[in-house]
Amino acid sequence: MVPEKTAGAVIAAFSVALLSYFICSRARLNASSRKPHKIQTELRRARRGLVAAIGNTPLIRINSLSDATGCEILGKAEFLNPGGSVKDRVAVKIIEEALESGALAQGGVIIEGSAGSTAISLATVAPAYGCKCHVVIPDDVAIEKSQILEALGATVERVRPVSITHREHYVNIARRRALEANELAPKNGKTSQDEVADVKAVNGNTYDGGKECQIFSSDCKGGFFADQFENLANFRAHYEGTGPEIWDQTGGKLDAFVAAAGTGGTVAGVSRFLKEKNTNIKCFLIDPPGSGLFNKVTRGVMYTKEEAEGRRLKNPFDTITEGIGINRLTENFKLAELDGAFRGTDMQAVEMSRYLLKNDGLFVGSSSAMNCVGAVKVAQKIGPGHTIITILCDSGMRHLSKFYDAEYLFQYHLVPSATGLEFLGLS
Repeated sequence: MVPEKTAGAVIAAFSVALLSYFICSRARLNASSRKPHKIQTELRRARRGLVAAIGNTPLIRINSLSDATGCEILGKAEFLNPGGSVKDRVAVKIIEEALESGALAQGGVIIEGSAGSTAISLATVAPAYGCKCHVVIPDDVAIEKSQILEALGATVERVRPVSITHREHYVNIARRRALEANELAPKNGKTSQDEVADVKAVNGNTYDGGKECQIFSSDCKGGFFADQFENLANFRAHYEGTGPEIWDQTGGKLDAFVAAAGTGGTVAGVSRFLKEKNTNIKCFLIDPPGSGLFNKVTRGVMYTKEEAEGRRLKNPFDTITEGIGINRLTENFKLAELDGAFRGTDMQAVEMSRYLLKNDGLFVGSSSAMNCVGAVKVAQKIGPGHTIITILCDSGMRHLSKFYDAEYLFQYHLVPSATGLEFLGLS
């Protein structure tokens, strides 16, 4: 039998230990919850402002195309988002997921390599989250895109266009910039020199040292590479947002969806959601010149060895449509559920843009015009009496110096001349 005094001491010690455990557990819980709580508060605040206006865009009946084909052709008017494009949805999803995971710090820099629209959307919404934006952009895109970015307060780095396999491709440069920004970010009171060893990777890529970065200030709070091509937040933005909206707005009464792909997020997110709702809904890709996705969908092989990105002897002129078409499979596109694909030409996109402006008052960008070419091709394939949905990605305001410039089009023998839809075989 244990002496009474000894038993009391054991019980007392156990009680103290138990009390200490609960106190320490509570302290750890409070410490771990303070930062997430602050982040959630910031996210709620952001959603009450500009961010609340993103999404829930209307479906517009495109009267001229509907009447000509006997189908109901509806365009999701994404150009009505605050940042002017479908990429607003992606920007919000990428930033919020990065903040919640801790990959992006409050006041940090969001960095992206973009042909325009995603960058503009990131620059538009970044201030709502207290963040800055740095963009690496090819110098052959319409000049108004970089002008818009600068007006929005983003830092713009224009670089020459090269293959994605090249170290100086705009996406690869953006990836390095994020690592450089992280090198400057103070952590736990360390200096930037001390923390180099702690900077392991950004999206799986390590910083190679290089020259000291002169782009970001010494008080930089770190960078996050948005990585719209491979970041599945892109897909989720459309699977959780655009797809459900289309389903609700049509009451589930739709027969087909068609869109082009750049990163692949839109066509993947929407097609997968709609297919899960109704397997009878047909989903299609419309692909511009120079892209290998049409071959991948229709034949299972994207390109020949000579056509692969990084294997071409020069950087050829492929298409005047910006932001769509690609010669590699992105993680986002891999999630697409497609029933087929169509080829669209630059001439068809140019003619379609002028036709929509003349007949419907729709002033759309090059990718939107290509999507409408796709909608007509789908209507021709499945016949009259069906409802077809496509995406009106952005307006023509970002395409004035190229897609809507007569002199530029003349250089590439793309001067529009059609009076109707004869460029698609319709009278």
